[in-house]
Amino acid sequence: TILNSARPSDFPQVFAGMDHVREIVVVCEEDYDELFKSVGISKPLKFARPGKERQDSCYNGFSLAEQDASLVAIHDSARPLLRAEDAVKCFEDAHAYGAAVLGVPVKSTIKEVGKEDGLVIRTPDRATLWEVQTPQVIKPDLLRRGFDKVKAEGLEVTDDVSIIEQLGEPVRITTGDYYNIKLTTPEDLQLAESVLT
Repeated sequence: TILNSARPSDFPQVFAGMDHVREIVVVCEEDYDELFKSVGISKPLKFARPGKERQDSCYNGFSLAEQDASLVAIHDSARPLLRAEDAVKCFEDAHAYGAAVLGVPVKSTIKEVGKEDGLVIRTPDRATLWEVQTPQVIKPDLLRRGFDKVKAEGLEVTDDVSIIEQLGEPVRITTGDYYNIKLTTPEDLQLAESVLT
């Protein structure tokens, strides 16, 4: 499991307690290493440094992962409300399809809007739209090929399974949970606190 992390307080304990997980690679600034170590994780713990973009950080973490791993799970540690059963479902889908990502159907109507004028271009069919979360789980050989393509062609991707999409390979959406939110605003933290109490 590769954790993209800025704040050790967000460290998701769910992976540490999973039999499916053999090691955890944390991508963080060196200043946070000791804090992560102090959490008391029983799994082997490795540290990689962030890159310029998300894909660079993920590549750095992936480079330290065990070479014989059957899957790599990339997870934003700012999603501490992940349920173990959802992660396991995502692992199973990745075994079957090569790549999988947790997601939930969007609830709101989404508008595509012009960057320059702010005018609505179109309204996509909501029934086909999903909000993706993490973990994003990928077979290592597939991820390696994806990183090679992204680097060779100078592509920029905003999430990890987009690397696999660039190969033209399938990515399975595994139905997740709406509480697996990314904690980025004070309102998110308040919601998380209410869920945990």
